[in-house]
Amino acid sequence: MDVRRMWRQWLSRHDRVRDALPGVPLVVISVAATAVGDNSWHEPYWFDGVWTALSCLPLAVRSLRPLQVVLVTLAGDLALMAFAPHMVAAPAASLIALYTLAALGDRRTAWTVGVIAALMITGVYAGSHTESLVGGASLVRFDLAIAATALGRAVRSRRDHLAEAAGRVELAEHTQEEEARRRVTEERVRIARELHDVVAHHITLVNAQAGVAHHLMRTNPDRAYEALAHIKDNSRTALDELRATVGLLRQSDDAPDVRAPIPRLTDLDALIGGFQSSGLIVTVTRLGAPHPLSPSIELTAYRIVQEALTNTHKHASATRAAILLDYGPHLLRVMVTDDGRPGAPKGAGTGHGLIGMYERAVAVGGSATAGPRPEGGFQVVAELPLALAPATVPGAS
Repeated sequence: MDVRRMWRQWLSRHDRVRDALPGVPLVVISVAATAVGDNSWHEPYWFDGVWTALSCLPLAVRSLRPLQVVLVTLAGDLALMAFAPHMVAAPAASLIALYTLAALGDRRTAWTVGVIAALMITGVYAGSHTESLVGGASLVRFDLAIAATALGRAVRSRRDHLAEAAGRVELAEHTQEEEARRRVTEERVRIARELHDVVAHHITLVNAQAGVAHHLMRTNPDRAYEALAHIKDNSRTALDELRATVGLLRQSDDAPDVRAPIPRLTDLDALIGGFQSSGLIVTVTRLGAPHPLSPSIELTAYRIVQEALTNTHKHASATRAAILLDYGPHLLRVMVTDDGRPGAPKGAGTGHGLIGMYERAVAVGGSATAGPRPEGGFQVVAELPLALAPATVPGAS
């Protein structure tokens, strides 16, 4: 097995030797047939072996110039067949050249040359041997030329089929890799958005409450102590939500761990309490009959309110904020407004919070807008479907 593999590797590096190799057994058979048939090595009998060797020389370049090799070998075989009919059993070199042309060339050229060569070989043989064109020996040579062409085309078709199959496999693997990378990117963005919402909100509250505690530590220790208690509560909540978010990265066979529940609209009171403890007055108005919402819609609405209030507290220098939850027949309209002073640096952050709001709303089939109000302050409006559309349900196709 190792010897065969080494031999194939050597031939793959020596194209001319590989092309000329089929001519070797032809010469050996021709010489042996002459010696056995006539038991003489004198001229003109030895000339058959010499002529066969000469006719096989063009085969050394058959993979480079397949059509030219067919023409040269066919001319040599036909000439010998016409002027020395007793010396040619079959145009073997021409048959090898026809096979090569069919295996390497295009289909139309291969069959055109193959049929013409078959007719010429049959005609010359019949004329030089005074036989009928439809005689047995003539038809055998016609069939040999057609068979060489057909065998070459069969090999070419098999190679093309294997190459096409390999291309499909490569395309499928490439498509799967692209899809896997796309899903990984989407999941990374989603987790980054979740972490941003959790961290930005709670760190903002902790920072505000720490400032209150620092300011009142000497003048009003009781209020300062109250602010420190809020810092403790907010930091614990932040850790719980971070644990829940990071828990999404765990595998199903990981050890169970404590995970905080996904925030819902019923948790708005706790969210608002944290902002009010830091000095922001927040009111909530509910219109329409509340509908049961999917966890994704509830989480989206909660995070949008959370991000809007966080931005209000960080950037708008506002003292009041209003939340409106309007339950319509098909949509939940969420609106958050504040009384920040005109020109307040609402966008002084990185902008990831507003982008996250847009992405969250679009991900569940809704929309979100944000911008300053003409009368002053800032406004965030989101319209979310009461139920997820099939295209936005995870796993839907």
